[in-house]
Amino acid sequence: MIRQPAVAGSFYRGDAVSLKSDIEGFVKKDCEKQSVLGIVSPHAGYVYSGRVAGNLYSKIKIPDTVVILSPNHTGYGVPYSIWPGGSWRTPLGDVKIDEEIVNEWALHCDLIEKDREAHLYEHAAEVQIPFIQYFNPGVRIVVMVISARNIADLKNIGKSLSLVLQKLRPNALVVASSDMTHHESQASANRKDKIAIHEMLALDEDNLYRKVREMNITMCGIFPTVTMLVCAKERGATKAELVRYETSGDITGDYDQVVGYAGVMVH
Repeated sequence: MIRQPAVAGSFYRGDAVSLKSDIEGFVKKDCEKQSVLGIVSPHAGYVYSGRVAGNLYSKIKIPDTVVILSPNHTGYGVPYSIWPGGSWRTPLGDVKIDEEIVNEWALHCDLIEKDREAHLYEHAAEVQIPFIQYFNPGVRIVVMVISARNIADLKNIGKSLSLVLQKLRPNALVVASSDMTHHESQASANRKDKIAIHEMLALDEDNLYRKVREMNITMCGIFPTVTMLVCAKERGATKAELVRYETSGDITGDYDQVVGYAGVMVH
């Protein structure tokens, strides 16, 4: 089963030559690369968030397995939906699913369901893949779309993923796909996103979850980020680093209604 691209030609360019050229314009050459346990990476159109994502991925050693945790923008599918197998296609080629991880994770956690519906039109995981492919063309991926908001379940899923990765893929990277504040002024977005980023850097998923809800911070990938932080800490994470933060206003010059983008690494 091949998952066809849903947003090639809209969120990013639809042909390999142009897409690779765009990515090369966003990444930083000759960065010192680090092995990290998890990241938070944005998922807007590349013209808006590509620089943040490119700068982030430039600093990371991309291992042979990457787990991508995505929010659910479409409302389709089950609450914790994992793509079952086969490959995902982008203009840069097909990326195989790490089916051993999929099967082991589903076995370990009864919250997870193998499901395709939640993934078919969802962009948040898809836009991560060309950057990952660019730096490691032979990578295998695992993709989960999360729509449920129960923090106990999110922690359960993060812990179960940690157990599976420690057993089978100790060097795997976990990507939480998230944009930050949506459609507020630059000043408001900066203020709210600073609060959320502070909790991410503190590796405090409980405070992050609470403040996002209490302060109405429209961080769409809060559920994937909580799950990633729990998983990373179970795998020994001790610190996090903000690589870059921007808003759409920094690209367009319109600061009245912006979307925030943060690139965060967890070591």
